[in-house]
Amino acid sequence: MAVRVRVNISVGDKSLEAVALINSGFETEEPQILIPMKALRKLGLKLTGAVEDIYDTAGGPTRVWIYPEKARISIIESKGKVVSEAIADIVISAIEDEVLIGDKLAGALKIMVEDFTEGIWRIKGGRRRRSEKPQRWR
Repeated sequence: MAVRVRVNISVGDKSLEAVALINSGFETEEPQILIPMKALRKLGLKLTGAVEDIYDTAGGPTRVWIYPEKARISIIESKGKVVSEAIADIVISAIEDEVLIGDKLAGALKIMVEDFTEGIWRIKGGRRRRSEKPQRWR
């Protein structure tokens, strides 16, 4: 099993609620959240305003588009209560089908994984929580 959390991604007056996979292998220099291309329009963004780059992935190099420090990321509970927030770059992927939280964003959000096998996590100093079910953007 993996650890997935419910997030709200806000850009200006637009927002998107999604389930995001915590991916410690998504190593970044700044807090970043990766979203699939299909989620891009829901945030009112277009590729023309983003910086193009190449990221190395387990499947090999891939092209991505980045909006630096563009989004407020909130970890939310099932009733909509915000339990942690951070500002992050938005990284857009044409091949990924899940929202991914990179290592630096996981740290900025104070996410502590207790057990990947059982999908148990917490916000630092908070109560234990269970992983959300995957959300695929196909």
